[in-house]
Formats: sequence, structure tokens, C-alpha cells
Amino acid sequence: MRTPTPRRRHRFRTGALLAVGALVLTACAGNSGGDAGGGSTGGGDSDEPVTIRWSWWGSDSRHALTQEVIAAFEEKYPHITVEADYTDWTSYFDKLAVGVAGGDAPDVITQEERFLADYASRGVLADINELDVDTSKIDDNVLASGTIDDKLYGVASGVNVYSVVADPQAFADAGVEMPDDTTWTWDDYVEIANEISTKSGGTIRGAQDYGFNEPGFSIFARQRGEQLYTEDGTLGFEPETMAEWWQHSLDLQAGGGTPDAATSVEVDAGGPEQSLIGTNKGAMAWFWSNQLSAIQSASGRPLQLLRVPGESEGERTGMYFKPAMYYSISARSEHPEAAAQLVDFLLNDEAAGEILLSDRGLPANTDVRAAVQDKFGETDKLAAEFLADLEDEIVDGPAVPPVGAGEVAEIIRRVNQEVLFGSLTPQAAAERFVQEVEAAIGS
Repeated sequence: MRTPTPRRRHRFRTGALLAVGALVLTACAGNSGGDAGGGSTGGGDSDEPVTIRWSWWGSDSRHALTQEVIAAFEEKYPHITVEADYTDWTSYFDKLAVGVAGGDAPDVITQEERFLADYASRGVLADINELDVDTSKIDDNVLASGTIDDKLYGVASGVNVYSVVADPQAFADAGVEMPDDTTWTWDDYVEIANEISTKSGGTIRGAQDYGFNEPGFSIFARQRGEQLYTEDGTLGFEPETMAEWWQHSLDLQAGGGTPDAATSVEVDAGGPEQSLIGTNKGAMAWFWSNQLSAIQSASGRPLQLLRVPGESEGERTGMYFKPAMYYSISARSEHPEAAAQLVDFLLNDEAAGEILLSDRGLPANTDVRAAVQDKFGETDKLAAEFLADLEDEIVDGPAVPPVGAGEVAEIIRRVNQEVLFGSLTPQAAAERFVQEVEAAIGS
């Protein structure tokens, strides 16, 4: 294992938004992040009229659903008015950084895991444990994913899991049996993918390259008793482990199980709907479970979720429940009680669950999930059943990504391309990845 080194502060840098973020968060650093009472209290028990603001990102359909759930909340709490503050994903954190820098942070902030530590470490977010939000029906491992130094800075809106999406028809067309995902190994995965490509004459690729996304490696490392990040915010794996992971990728490419490098890069850029499995050109691909509906709709075929390979052969299981996104509360909110009431409603009220369903992941509150499951679409029901099957296999969740982790998605995508094109060996790629990520997270 890599010897942890003391974690150093790292400036908030992810494109233009993080240049502003240095102003942002410095402006808020004068008070401790866990003090939810940084502003004046209001809106809670007094029933005096208050207005709070809730920020989120997403599509037009998400915006419509969110307006619906706001209306339901305001009907239940008529003294609280909720202002909508939304934009698309590409603009969201830029806008948020500017708002926080100007002392105009939303009261309820939708967060993403790679940026949670950035905001929490600079005093922007309140400790939800200190507010009146019931989290008793949320799995402890899921709660831990939003916890830093025993303070809950983000609570999951919903959960999903990184898994293998499989097309049973593609297997059948190639004359290959579906794997037993409770026992299959990484070698099995490579062999099956290569066999599908061979038997189909290359008309169906057995798999789509998985190396562009760090969650897959996180699972691989966890299966070996290692981890992508430690609780101290440093890297927690040996470079040799990452080299092995990339070697499997090259074995797939060499055996025809995945396409050539140029095609793999093109397919990755196309997103879920343009994936090999989404266009009936592949049998397996790695995606988050909440992407199943979009992929199945694109493919026009029933698809299936499988455990990732290697869950039964390593030191432990590596899969984990990931928050689709987090609800956070501003440490500077003038109405923290009202903000807490909104978050509590979103998490725990069945009316909210019936409106949002799986839009922000399958409901993190397991009672709400069970109560609204009959209203899910077929693919969401399939995902819910898959998550339920995993509940007694999930050991824990990974540590909250450290400050600077927002850069890692781009680093691994770029390095993976060099591996696929043969510019870097797996070992050299692993060492490059470690070097660049350590620079990004300041370890």
C-alpha cells in the first residue's frame, strides 16, 4: 500500500468555476463549516413566512419534477416559499461558485461527490447532523459517503451502483451463455467478451472499454483490500494494482473483445445512448444503474444488470452504493430550520418520493423506496431489485473524494487513451496517473 502523506490544502480548481472558487470559499472561511447557526435562525418552529432557495442541475424533465415537489412541500409548509435556482450540469458549479463568492449561496445546495470536500473544507456547508433532518432510514454506508470528520455535509438524494449492463439477446445471438455474476472472475470477463466477438464474427463486441471512468478501478482496488482514496485524502492503492486493471483492458482489445482504440474513444464520447450496448453492437458495458433506462430505451431490448467480475474471488467485495447526488445546507443560511425541513421532506416524505421516483437515484430512504417501488418504470424496478440483492454483499462505501478530485475524471480519461493507443504501458500509465492525481489533490 502507498504510505499516506499529510494532506495539504489544495486550491479549488476545475476549469473556470474553480478559479472563481478560490474567491468563493475564502470569503466563507471566517467561520467553521459545521456551525449551521452562522446566520440568523428562522422558518422552523415559528411559522413566520420565510423564503429559501434551492439549487440543482439537470434536464427540463428534472426541472418540471422539482417544481412539482416544491409545490407539494409549500402546500405542507405554507409559511415557507422555495425559490428555484437551476441550470444545466456544465454551468452549475460555475454559477454556484460565483454565488457563494458573492455571499449569495443557496440555502439548499445540490452537490456532487467530487466537489463535496472542496466546499465542506472551506466552511460553506453546514453539518446536517446538527439540524433537524431524520436520516435513520438511510443506510449507514450511504451516510458515510457524505461524512467528513464526523460531520454530515451531504445526504444522498438517492443511490445507484456501478455495474455491468448486459444484453441477453447479444449473448444468445453469439451462442454464448450468460455468466453467473455471483462467481465470475476478471479472467472470465475477458474470456467471455473475447468469445462473443469471435463467435459473432466481430458483428457484436463482447464488451465496451471500461477504463475511462475511475469508479471501475475503485471497485477493482477495493476487491484487493486497497482503495482509490484513503480517509486522509491520499491515494490508497499500489500502482501495480492499476497496471493489472489496465492490462485486462489491453487483453480485451488484443482478443477482439473490445474495439480498436479509436473506436473506443469515439464510443466513450457518445454517452450511454450511443454506447455499443445502446446501439446493439455490444454485449456488455459498465454504467451506473440509474443509466439503465436510457440505455435500454436506446437499444430497444430488455437489458440486465450484473455484478462486476471478481466480487467473489478477492479479499472482499468492491461494489458500493453511490449517492446519485447530495443535498447540502448552506452554513450561512438565514433560515437553517426551513432549509432542514425541505431536505427532510425530500428524503422522508412519501409524497416527495412519488413525485421524484428515480430522478435523483433510487430513494435513499429505504422505506420510501419500498413504498413507491410499484410506481417505478420497469427498468427502475429492475434496478431496485438489483440493489436489494446487493444489500447483504456491500461491505462499505469509499471515502469522500479529497479536495481536487474533480480533476481526476479528466486525468483517467486522458491516460486511458494513451494505454489503448499503446503510447503507455499499463505500468507506466499507472505511475503517470498516480503522479498527476497526487498533484491534483495535493498529497
